[in-house]
Amino acid sequence: MLTSAMGVTPPSLYAAFGDKRRLFEEASTVYFQRTCEAVDRATALPSVREAIAQVLDDTARAHTDPATPAGCLMLTEPRLEAQREVLRRRLKDRLDQAARDHELAATANTEHLASFLVAVLRGMSGCARDGGSTADLLGIAETAMAVLPVPAHDRPTGST
Repeated sequence: MLTSAMGVTPPSLYAAFGDKRRLFEEASTVYFQRTCEAVDRATALPSVREAIAQVLDDTARAHTDPATPAGCLMLTEPRLEAQREVLRRRLKDRLDQAARDHELAATANTEHLASFLVAVLRGMSGCARDGGSTADLLGIAETAMAVLPVPAHDRPTGST
């Protein structure tokens, strides 16, 4: 399928990449770099709520884009565990910044929140692969946003 889509012969493909393992490594490296660029753009937004909302929105839309396969290779491929850890650390760094800036409740555990967000992203990928729509994934994103612990002074009146 790949050689047909590229308009090349298998020998040409292997001449360029060596073998399937090397092709996978190069393709997943490019894919990961693009993912990191999108996450970095989102996490540069002024508030943590904007940043996380953008990551989740981008994820919902990317995973259900009809021009690409549903879901996300980086979030589901077992061989890409190290890349997922890099993503988790980037999210944790943004959450740590938010904690320092008092955008999160003082009791917020940024380690757990970052792991939770990666779990949500992985779940969104699985949902998309199972046929979930953009609206379905945006609903998951909205629910995930509801669990971000805000400081007491930012809670609506009557909230605990």
